[in-house]
Amino acid sequence: MSERERKPRALVVEDDSSISDVVCSTLEGTGMLCTPAYSGTEARMLIERGDTFDLAVCDLMLPGMPGEEIVSLIREESEMPILVTSAKAQVVDRVALLRMGADDYLVKPFDLDELVARVEALLRRSKRPADGISDSEDLPASIYGKWALYEDSRKLEAAGKPIRLTRTEFDIVVALMRHPRKVFTKRELYREVWREDAAVEEKAVNTHISNIRAKLKGTGTESYIETVWGIGFKLAEIE
Repeated sequence: MSERERKPRALVVEDDSSISDVVCSTLEGTGMLCTPAYSGTEARMLIERGDTFDLAVCDLMLPGMPGEEIVSLIREESEMPILVTSAKAQVVDRVALLRMGADDYLVKPFDLDELVARVEALLRRSKRPADGISDSEDLPASIYGKWALYEDSRKLEAAGKPIRLTRTEFDIVVALMRHPRKVFTKRELYREVWREDAAVEEKAVNTHISNIRAKLKGTGTESYIETVWGIGFKLAEIE
């Protein structure tokens, strides 16, 4: 079976069996295959033994191992998208999860149509190749100052140092480097990276930019992403 024909697989980490059943049946109704894990310990076992998934839907309040640790563990092992579901609705909680490496966040109770829409958006982004480029081509690096961006292998080097970015962080850098003179509003950057016209999550954009800058510290390039106050972000002009 080709990659295009293979059904995407989701790891659903949820200790409430009724919620797990509904999430799995809803996603399977869209053509996905779901593997439920009813505790953090069970999720860790599946991840560490090398089971392959295209996406994770993860609750936070879990027995055995909290969801925050599962998010960190997944992000250490892969770039697969992570959608966190939780009753925690405070902005500070959502920001903390994004900083850990989560890609999106749904507050419980959530609408199943919104769950499907967010999952589909994450899968589209994760499978989207560089425009007009097949997965087998070897792209040369795009250079901006001390940055070298390899879109085919999804790698960024800064001052010769490899920078480990999440999928969303990498897509933000790609958007900025493809339009080096453009000032992106937060709404435009959201649309460019998330590929959807939802109401902009300004704090999500801010958090991912902050994460990128933090990872660039020590390379002398953390100032390459410039804040344009009252508007958004752009690449800084460098000599």
